[in-house]
Amino acid sequence: MSDETYLTVATAATAAFEVQGSEFLGHVAPVDTVDEAEAFIERVDAEYDDATHNVPAYRVPAGEASARTPGGDVMLREYSSDDGEPTGSAGKPALNVLQQRDIRNVVVVVTRYYGGTNLGVGGLARAYSRAVKDGVDEAGVVEERPHRRLHVETAYDDSGTVRGVIESSGVEFDADYDERVRFDLRVPVADVESLVERLNSATSGRVDIDR
Repeated sequence: MSDETYLTVATAATAAFEVQGSEFLGHVAPVDTVDEAEAFIERVDAEYDDATHNVPAYRVPAGEASARTPGGDVMLREYSSDDGEPTGSAGKPALNVLQQRDIRNVVVVVTRYYGGTNLGVGGLARAYSRAVKDGVDEAGVVEERPHRRLHVETAYDDSGTVRGVIESSGVEFDADYDERVRFDLRVPVADVESLVERLNSATSGRVDIDR
């Protein structure tokens, strides 16, 4: 694996199992920012609001993908919470799995429905670790390149041209057609400058690009 790539999960996935009557669901998803990670946690909290616990953990870049530590590594924001479980029995074991497997740009939430039997700190740590491991295995681990989000706005007259340039580049994007047309792109960092140049050239600079 080169310095310009990293390991993350391929897709969102959920894995479930039971331990002494308690049901555990490990929800895993790839994300690029703290905001995306927090949004995923909120969605799981809302969907499983009847659960006894929803334990979150994530490892994502702390800021821009270009932000580096003195050693040259991407600066990561690492977060976990026990969400009411005994201290150290849930969030930290969940985060440890991501650290040990060297996976980043990833968020997990382990949902637990209490089954009536106390598992103890050791039993809980094993269950929460397994939920993350199983979720990651279900999602699959892939080698990825650093990406950046670009937000592109244009008038309707230029929207076809802009969409054509974006589609030909092969990047992931969403389009929103309102008073102006907005494209939200996920672009490999190495390709950002060339794509910005192509968009400006194709529209004679009539496109607004927020990066």
